[in-house]
Amino acid sequence: MNIIKLKEIAKQIRRDIVTMTGTARVAHSGSALSAVDALTALYFNFMKLNPKKPNWPGRDRFILSKGHAATALYAALANRGFFKKEKLKTFAQNGSHLTCHPSIQNVPGVEATTGALGHGLSIGVGMALAGKRDNNKHNIYVMISDGECDEGSVWEAVLFAGHHKLNNLTIIVDYNKIQSFGRTAEVLDLEPLTEKFKAFNWWTKEVDGHNLGELLSVLKEAKKIKNQPQCLIAHTVKGKGVSFMEDRLEWHYWSPSGDLLKKALEELA
Repeated sequence: MNIIKLKEIAKQIRRDIVTMTGTARVAHSGSALSAVDALTALYFNFMKLNPKKPNWPGRDRFILSKGHAATALYAALANRGFFKKEKLKTFAQNGSHLTCHPSIQNVPGVEATTGALGHGLSIGVGMALAGKRDNNKHNIYVMISDGECDEGSVWEAVLFAGHHKLNNLTIIVDYNKIQSFGRTAEVLDLEPLTEKFKAFNWWTKEVDGHNLGELLSVLKEAKKIKNQPQCLIAHTVKGKGVSFMEDRLEWHYWSPSGDLLKKALEELA
């Protein structure tokens, strides 16, 4: 699929996100919007998968460890054909399978229940180790947030994966520079982040997290690595695509409604 088409899909996913959060009046629009381009690259151009057979054994697995960005994952899955887009209208409604954080039950394409930050990477490491020992050919992809890197369990998993040379594991750090209570650099500075991952024996590369061509190029490069897990540090913007949300802490919590929802959809038209 060419880059122009991928950009159109990314914009549609962003429209779905603001519609879901605005209609349901739930948080995390900004966190979901920053993750869209990496998810678009993975689901529409890179991962081995079959939407009609979501449990196909040969599929690549994706885990959204930053589970508060569930709307981005649901929109990607729906647009990829894992379930009907009509179902997105049920997000966060009573009785809906589309809960505010991903649940592996009843949602085709969701590989792990996540949202308690720091757990998703450990799940992915377990999947990668099992796959390597069983000599399977699929890959495991995990997206973590920059704020999530405050968790000690993340670094335990990073140390373990590097030690066991899990070359079938790739993580994407959604480095949008804002976490729950402020700038990541002010809350708990992560830098030098690239050097940290390299010190734990990971192949690591920084990438523009909103450049689909660059994302795909680096993902292809990472897949060729033989004896190390891979980390893409994706520099992103919280709220990407909606001018009044971009790089604003409040959109970690707010949801667009009324005129703001209308304005967001107009910008994403």
